[in-house]
Amino acid sequence: MSSTEPTTPGSSTTESSATAANGKVIVGMSGGVDSSVSALLLMQQGYEVEGLFMKNWDEDDGTEYCTAKEDLADAEAVCAKLGIKLHTANFAAEYWDNVFEHFLAEYKAGRTPNPDILCNREIKFKVFLEYAEMLGADKIATGHYVRKGHVSQGDGDVRPRLLKGLDSNKDQSYFLHAVPEAAIARTLFPVGELEKPAVRALAEQHDLITAKKKDSTGICFIGERRFRDFLQQYLPAQPGTIETPDGDVIGKHMGLMYYTLGQRQGLGIGGLANYSEDPWYVAAKDLDRNVLIAVQGKHDQLLYSDTLVTEAMDWVAGEPPVQQGRFTAKTRYRQSDCGCEMRALPDGGVEVTFDDPQWAVTPGQSLVLYDGDICLGAALFALPGRKPRRLLHESYPDSSRPRFSGSPPSTCPCWRLSSRQPGR
Repeated sequence: MSSTEPTTPGSSTTESSATAANGKVIVGMSGGVDSSVSALLLMQQGYEVEGLFMKNWDEDDGTEYCTAKEDLADAEAVCAKLGIKLHTANFAAEYWDNVFEHFLAEYKAGRTPNPDILCNREIKFKVFLEYAEMLGADKIATGHYVRKGHVSQGDGDVRPRLLKGLDSNKDQSYFLHAVPEAAIARTLFPVGELEKPAVRALAEQHDLITAKKKDSTGICFIGERRFRDFLQQYLPAQPGTIETPDGDVIGKHMGLMYYTLGQRQGLGIGGLANYSEDPWYVAAKDLDRNVLIAVQGKHDQLLYSDTLVTEAMDWVAGEPPVQQGRFTAKTRYRQSDCGCEMRALPDGGVEVTFDDPQWAVTPGQSLVLYDGDICLGAALFALPGRKPRRLLHESYPDSSRPRFSGSPPSTCPCWRLSSRQPGR
């Protein structure tokens, strides 16, 4: 297995599960190939391994969209093949209270949340961990593509660090940035040192039923159904108009919650007089007027942000890095790292200036900061900043300035509504 040196001061190492002390490990068995191989590897390394399958969503409309029964059957088959015990637990109530209600509140507020991040923090690395401890586990393990490192502090204290997975295409550190250091310390990530093809090859070599199973994608409780159909069950739709930045009405939307910044599909705009045939993209949401703002062309400046101010940062280590300055960042999963300058703010947030303007920075998503392979922490976007461009009507009176989800540039009147402008 390969190892990576974290780029923080002090002596540091990466931890592979092979070098950890043997003990009882509860593996989160999802019914997929990654958790299956995680259990296999831990058994080979001499751990006492048991599985735990958790159900986080009570589907009440049959099994058309929910794969829980199939996933449980696959997890049972893998555990039987490996000769290990499989526990089951229903965390649907905890998921509803700590993840799904927040998900709905964010969409109602015009933002686009990422429930997987909250699920990892509140369910997989909290409720699951507590349940595993009741089963006598010394540690838990998951099939996430991340690694764990250690860094020695000046006082001799050794603390864990969350590192990117070896497979850059599958790295899931973006989703685990909110998991606290204490939970990272209690968790093993066996496949984090492998690339996905090697994981599937191991599953095939050991005749595991999940070897060729398709990876799950999307939001778990929505499944393959249309997102709009799902959301309508919980939030009433409020149709409105679609406008250009200059205020021309060019279409109608079904409800702001159904759209996200940078979205192209589903706008229903086309064949407009005095406009080219270039595709239209969602650029902002005027929440007060219930108006969707759209621009033509993927390279319109309104879709790009060169600075970003966050809400209070959630640092993996519980505290910010000693030194500010040059880091890399992601504003969405599987995005290439972007170089940036980071400056801490008095309220606990940070201001980030990107080397290259970022496309469709979306309120409700997270900015994740890295120092080399080390995931430092993250926060929700508070205020994206864009390169100056005249937007909307300069004739808005103070009383009618719109409130936006997806902030316009500094030349827009509504920009001045915010007291948190990035420094220029």
